[in-house]
Amino acid sequence: MSSTPSCIAGAARAIQAATPVRIPAAHRTFASINSSRASIPPRAIAGNTAHRIVQAEKNVLGVSRRINGAQEQMRMFSSSSQRHALKTIQQVRARNKSGPFNLTAAILFVATAGGLYTYFTYEKERMARQRIANQTKGVGKPKVGGPFDLVDHNGNRFTHEDLLGRYSLVYFGFSHCPDICPDELDKMALMHDKVKEQCGDVMVPLMITCDPARDTPEVLKEYLAEFHPAILGLTGTYENIKQTCKEYRVYFSTPSTVKPGQDYLVDHSIYFYLMDPEGDFVEAIGRNFTAEQAARIISDHIKDWEKPLKKESRWS
Repeated sequence: MSSTPSCIAGAARAIQAATPVRIPAAHRTFASINSSRASIPPRAIAGNTAHRIVQAEKNVLGVSRRINGAQEQMRMFSSSSQRHALKTIQQVRARNKSGPFNLTAAILFVATAGGLYTYFTYEKERMARQRIANQTKGVGKPKVGGPFDLVDHNGNRFTHEDLLGRYSLVYFGFSHCPDICPDELDKMALMHDKVKEQCGDVMVPLMITCDPARDTPEVLKEYLAEFHPAILGLTGTYENIKQTCKEYRVYFSTPSTVKPGQDYLVDHSIYFYLMDPEGDFVEAIGRNFTAEQAARIISDHIKDWEKPLKKESRWS
């Protein structure tokens, strides 16, 4: 900046010492037009030139300051951290290759999709079980199960009220059955153990005989002990058994022309009847289910139960 005044002063002295230049005749018209400008003293011209130079420098300095101020404001309002400069084309390609999707995003997407699928699948199965459980609770629908008054294999009176507070798995059969009843009682033993393992001791397995003439309490106790000690046997008079089968919608028949001491078979329905702690029918499980499948169905129904389950000492 110190050299600028000296340059301006030198230019002024050179203008003062310069020899006046004659204007040719051909240019007199142009000179006459600009005669007013030629009459301006050299010092005024030099002063104006210096003034304009100084003003231009001030303008340049002002613009530079405004640019610096704008850059400073951009740095102040920027919330993102400064990235490292990408030096090679390989680095640029590596940054843009993944795009918005990467391994972390893929893992989160798969986990979220799996969780939603599991939740909706469980809810769908739960609603299906609830519809099955409510099928016999509506008005105008046949009711499965009801009151009964029988005798257990220990000779004690046993009624439907003794099953309240726990789930019960009811099977109708007879001790002289050659093949089907033993297979189903083996399945019942496995079902009981698997349900107890998953849900605790909250279900009573019992068999109601369809042949009260031969299935006395003593016979039932000895027969059922071969399958599982938890299975309870019930018997009674013929009329009581017939009424109980009617309550559970169970078909059975005995030959009408049987002589005393003669062996015979009893025809009956082959189902397991799952009853809830309030004595309402839940679901019938047929022979097409394995023990594992049936146990899972029962366990799912038990887990859906929201009310308390009674655990008395007599069932321990």
